[in-house]
Amino acid sequence: MDPGVKINGQYYSDVLLAKLLSAIRHVSGNMFVFQQDSAPAHRAWDTIELLHHNTPDFIAPDMWPPNSLDLNPVDYVIWSVMQERVYQTRVHDIDELQQRLITVWCELEQRIVDDAIDQWRCHLLACVDAEGGHFEHRPVGV
Repeated sequence: MDPGVKINGQYYSDVLLAKLLSAIRHVSGNMFVFQQDSAPAHRAWDTIELLHHNTPDFIAPDMWPPNSLDLNPVDYVIWSVMQERVYQTRVHDIDELQQRLITVWCELEQRIVDDAIDQWRCHLLACVDAEGGHFEHRPVGV
C-alpha cells in the first residue's frame, strides 16, 4: 500500500483484495472462509459483491459478530504471537516491518493456527454466555 493512500471501498476491492485473494488462493486453493470486520471499505457494496462472486465461502456482513475482537482468531491468538516475534528487535522502517511480517507469517507453526481455530468455539460460547456483552476477561474454556 502506498503511503498516504485513502482506503475507500474501490481501492480496497480493486487493489488490496485482488492481492489478498490471490495470496490466499496460492496458499489454500479454494479451501478458505472469508470474513471481515465492519470497516467502511469492507462494507462497501462493490466489496461485498466482489467477495460474494470470488470467494468460495464468504460470510456476509449481516452474519459478522458486532464488534468483538475476541471472536477473531487472528486477533486473540495469532496476532499476539506474530507481534511478539516481529518486535523482538527494533524495526527501522516500513520496508523492514513488511519483510518481518512476511517472514514471521511464513514461519508460523501450523499448530498455532490450529489452536486458535480450536479456541474459537469456546470464545463463541463465552460471547453467548455474556449475551453479546464484554467477555475478554472471563475464563474461556471447553
